Amino acid sequence: MKPGSVIIDLAASTGGNCELTENGKNVVINGVHIIGKTDYPSEMPSDASKMFGCNLINLLKIMVDKDARLNLNLSDEIINGTTAVHGKEYVSQRVKQLLNLL
Repeated sequence: MKPGSVIIDLAASTGGNCELTENGKNVVINGVHIIGKTDYPSEMPSDASKMFGCNLINLLKIMVDKDARLNLNLSDEIINGTTAVHGKEYVSQRVKQLLNLL
């Protein structure tokens, strides 16, 4: 890897996915930073996690009807914007654009 590159090894506590990872340490080898931290969950903001969970619940509330059946109303701006493929066809304009289908 080029100097200045960064490897964040999420498996550092169990030996790592990079043979140069050192558990619980940040090392620099040939200009490549290898992060071997083991306590990521303790450093994540709990408010961000709660907000993400609330966003998922609110999305599911508009996707599931009162009988707990999936109801994808593709004319709904939110549903349409979060759906990439439906009925074997691309729905998302962004995905179509990325795949040069427009």
